[in-house]
Amino acid sequence: MRFSSYKVMAEERSGEDIVSEYLGQNPQLAQWVETFRGYCETNKQWVARREFILRNMEAFPTIEQGTPSNSLDRLLSLSMVWANHVFLGCRYPQAIMDKIKEMGEGIVVQDAPVRTTRDEIMAKGKRSANAGSDADSCVKRPKSNEVDGRSAGKTAARPVNQKSGPLPQAPAEHQPFFNRLYKAVAWKLVSAGGFGPNLDHFEILRSCVESCKQSLSCVIVPLKDIPDLPAGRTQKEGHVCELRCQTVYMGTGYGRDEAAARAMASKEALKVFQGRKVAVKICRRRYRGKDVEDLMLLDDQPRSQGFPPALSYPFQSEQLEDGSS
Repeated sequence: MRFSSYKVMAEERSGEDIVSEYLGQNPQLAQWVETFRGYCETNKQWVARREFILRNMEAFPTIEQGTPSNSLDRLLSLSMVWANHVFLGCRYPQAIMDKIKEMGEGIVVQDAPVRTTRDEIMAKGKRSANAGSDADSCVKRPKSNEVDGRSAGKTAARPVNQKSGPLPQAPAEHQPFFNRLYKAVAWKLVSAGGFGPNLDHFEILRSCVESCKQSLSCVIVPLKDIPDLPAGRTQKEGHVCELRCQTVYMGTGYGRDEAAARAMASKEALKVFQGRKVAVKICRRRYRGKDVEDLMLLDDQPRSQGFPPALSYPFQSEQLEDGSS
């Protein structure tokens, strides 16, 4: 019996109960469908997306159980797009939004999160700015669709009597955010067909960071101005880019121009999210000829080489800024 026919017979019951009972009566189908679950999906997300897949499978008549096909790939991609919209508030071209809305009609998600799009975030920011009568009393925050393009070294100085470097509790404070970002990146890459060289890595990373209500910090300097280049690198032309989020280092990239360097840095940052988890740790690296402690985002793979030199350092004291020992 097809799922649509079974659903009609049990239409007075909840969608989750209908799906569970239907799969219980079709164990081979249940086992096959379970292979579509993403590693980072919660039970609520998977139950909803699983119902989306089963409800719409008959609309792709070339799909055969246990057999890969273009139709199956399209259905799974649409299911990820729908789930990204429902649970993460992601927006897509209007034609796709209309399509997934039609395909998801009738699916009830209990306690669905409040969806906030990028446009809504910007609108709220404008309303907040207009509401403040005393401009000098307001702290200017970066817009959600902008990248913080600060120049290297122009970061807030810490008090002279405070030791330079991140506080010991900093990794634990930042870890929850990067756990959320890990899930957002994983879902985004699945909907894009997986990690690969032809993606717009910067846009993917930026959109994921913005979906978590933060922004990227992007520092770009000419390659010739970096004193701590890796051994063997003699090329002096081009630029190097460093990406951070919430002061945590994410990646460095080299390129012929600023755009190429930023794209490569984003690609390197996304590679970290290919492991089973990410972790914020305090590590030692070079900054302006000195060894410093920095906040780094790492994957679960062992490292065989050191880190590239830092282009910015959000934790520096005035002593380090002045080059004093």
